[in-house]
Amino acid sequence: MPFLRAELDLSYSVGALHLSAFALGMILAGLTGSAAADRWGRALLFWCGGAGMALGALVLVIVRQPALTITGAFVMGFIGSYLVGMIPATLADRHGTKRAIAITESNVAASISSAFVPVVIGASEALGFGWRTSLILGIGTFLVLFAIFRQVPLPKGERSVEGKSARPLPRRFWAYWLVILLGVALEWSVGFWGADFLVSVVGLDKVNAATLMSVFFVAMVIGRMVGSRLTHTIESRQLLVYAIVVVGVGFPLFWLAQLSILNIFGLFLAGLGIANLFPLTLSVATSIDPEQSNRASARVSMASGMAILLAPQILGSFADRVGLFNAFGVAATLLAAAALIVFAESRYVTANSGR
Repeated sequence: MPFLRAELDLSYSVGALHLSAFALGMILAGLTGSAAADRWGRALLFWCGGAGMALGALVLVIVRQPALTITGAFVMGFIGSYLVGMIPATLADRHGTKRAIAITESNVAASISSAFVPVVIGASEALGFGWRTSLILGIGTFLVLFAIFRQVPLPKGERSVEGKSARPLPRRFWAYWLVILLGVALEWSVGFWGADFLVSVVGLDKVNAATLMSVFFVAMVIGRMVGSRLTHTIESRQLLVYAIVVVGVGFPLFWLAQLSILNIFGLFLAGLGIANLFPLTLSVATSIDPEQSNRASARVSMASGMAILLAPQILGSFADRVGLFNAFGVAATLLAAAALIVFAESRYVTANSGR
């Protein structure tokens, strides 16, 4: 975004529209993904989703007009999210009772890939190739993967079960759907505004604040790697409770501590816990009604899009009015609501397990 804003002379508001367009696309994909998978099949939607992500990236590479770059971001969020939605559905159906391991491992790969993005962008700029090289590499990678794996069969999922896709998802799924919405909102609130918080509240300079935010993203990689290993021996629902507890310790420390080293330690703990909220909740949500994994994954994509669209903007609006420290009370409220649902669901499962 800094490079794109500088090239096209965009304001912060217009630059932020790229994120909003991407998130809006995710919401639309979540609303239509299940029906699209039923109509055209999971494999076609999987590869067309990847092609849509590559196409949107290509638009960003080629065009030099804000309306078109925003459109490119929307295409990535809309069509590209079909790919994102089909991945957990496919893993859930292929691995069955071991879905938690597969889904958390896929999120480890995603976290590691995300951590490399700024490195690739910075290296491309430093070597004189320009920031667009990073997107060209992404497009090329998709084309190579398509050429190698396009013949690999994918589980058909709910489409192969006659009449099953017409029934509504269970109420318990929607409880975990709300946890995903709240968890992603918390993740993006901290990730989007964390550096500003370290500057305006903790008192760090901008360079150190931006650098130390890497603590959060590194913690997410570590957290997902540890979570992936723990899913081999501990049930996802129980791990989700542990993750909430870790965030419950780390986030207040990051938010309320009066010593910068404690703020950073709290940020690290929060990242460890937040890292596992999405994959573990996704694993539990898709296991509630395994025959509707396409629909469940599509609705999860919608929840993520809604969180990304709304959470950073809402927290930013509060910050304009009451200051960033007080605005982070919104994030604390998100955490408290997610914890309440997770603990209530855990007690419900425990109470009914012996019946």
